[in-house]
Amino acid sequence: MNFLSTPTLPRRTVLRSAGASLALPLLECMTPARASAAEPPRRMLIFVNNLGVLPKNFFPSTAGRDYEASPYLKELASVRNEFTVFSGFSHPGVSGGHSTDNCFLTAARGAFKSGFRNSISLDQFAADKLGQVTRFPTLNLGVNIDKGNRSLSWTRDGVLLPAEDSAPKLYEKMFVQGDQESVARELRRIESRGSILDTLRGETRRLQDRLGSADKERLDQYATSVREVEQRLQVARSWEMKAKPSPSGPAPADLQDKKLFFEKIGLMLSIAQLAFETDSTRIVTLMADAFVTPAFQLNGRAPTTESYHGLSHHGQAETKVKQLEEADRQQMALIRDLIGNLARRQEAGSRLLDQTMVLYGSNMGDANIHDNTNLPLILAGGGFRHGQHIAHRRDNNTPLCNLFITLLQRMGVEADSFASSSGRLELA
Repeated sequence: MNFLSTPTLPRRTVLRSAGASLALPLLECMTPARASAAEPPRRMLIFVNNLGVLPKNFFPSTAGRDYEASPYLKELASVRNEFTVFSGFSHPGVSGGHSTDNCFLTAARGAFKSGFRNSISLDQFAADKLGQVTRFPTLNLGVNIDKGNRSLSWTRDGVLLPAEDSAPKLYEKMFVQGDQESVARELRRIESRGSILDTLRGETRRLQDRLGSADKERLDQYATSVREVEQRLQVARSWEMKAKPSPSGPAPADLQDKKLFFEKIGLMLSIAQLAFETDSTRIVTLMADAFVTPAFQLNGRAPTTESYHGLSHHGQAETKVKQLEEADRQQMALIRDLIGNLARRQEAGSRLLDQTMVLYGSNMGDANIHDNTNLPLILAGGGFRHGQHIAHRRDNNTPLCNLFITLLQRMGVEADSFASSSGRLELA
C-alpha cells in the first residue's frame, strides 16, 4: 500500500508481517477533513510526593498574576505562564500525618483511626462517570511504593487499588501485542468469567420469590454489581481484540534501585505522556512514595546521608535542610520538563498540554511537624488561563475538593460535589 498517496487511512490500520501486527499511531492522514474540527479528549495526570516540599521555599509571598516567584518556583520560570500555584488548601478533617497520603484523592476524614474506611478516589470517580472509552480507564502508578499499604486510587467501597511500579511491565501492558495464541487464551479467560457470572445471575432469579423485602434489596444491589462486572468483561473482550498502539519511544530500562528515586519518577512521567499520546488512557495517578525511600541519589551523585523520611524530620538541621532543598529543586525540574514536553506535543492542531491537566501536590503541608494543612499545589495545562498564585486563608483553609470539582467538570464529568467540597473553584 502506498501510504503517501492514500487521502485517508482507517484509524485501525496496522502493519502485518509473519503473523505479527503493529498498530500505527494516530496520524493526520487518518483523520478525514470533515472531522478536523473535532475537539481532542481531555486528560488528567495527578502526581503526588507524600513528603511534600519545604514550605518556606515553595509558597510565594504575594498573590495574583504578578506574584514574586519563590525560590522553588524560580526553577519553573521557563513555564511560568503554563501553571497556577495554590496556597491555603487542605482536606477538612484529614489529619494524622503520613497516613493521609491514601486520602489525598478521597478526602475521607479520620484517616486510619479506629473504624476508618476510605472512600472512592477522584480518578476512579471520574472513570466511573466517563465510562471506558480507552483501553485503560485509569493508570495508577507508583515509585518506591509500599504497594500493599499505599495508593492514590481507591474503589467506591474504599478498597485499595495497587499501583504499578514497574516501568517495563507498564510498557508491555500498554504497547506489546501478544501472539494469536496468547490473545485467544486471554479471551477464553474473560469468557469463562462471563459464564460464571451468567450462572450466578440465574441463581439470583431463583431466589427472588423466597426473600423478604430487605433481602431483596440486598440481592438487587448484588445483581447490580454483577451487571457492572459483566459490562466490564464485555469491554475487556472488545479491547483484547483490538491491536495495541505503537509508542513513539523505546521500551524503558528496568530501574529497581530505590536510590534512583528521581530517575524513576522521570521515567514514570515519560510513560504517562506516552499513554496520553497514544490515547491508551486519559487519567493517570502517580504516587512517589518518599516515606519508604532509603538514602537516595541527588543529581546522580553519592546518596544522601539518610532516608527521605529521616531528612524530612530535619529539625532545622543545616545538613538535612540543604539536602532537602536540592531534592525539592530536582522535583521542580521534573515538573518543568513534563510541562515543557507536553507543550511541545501537538494533537489535532493544539498542544497536548492544553488538553491535559497536570496536578502536582502532597498530603503533607510540612512533613517536619506532620502538618496536613496548607498543602503545596501546582496545576498546569488543561486549557486554563495560568500564570498566577491563587492564595486562600492559611488559618482557615479552603477544601481542596473545590479544585477537584473544577478538574472533574473540565474532564466532562457532570458533578457539583465531591467528598468535602463546598463549591467550585473558579479559575480565571
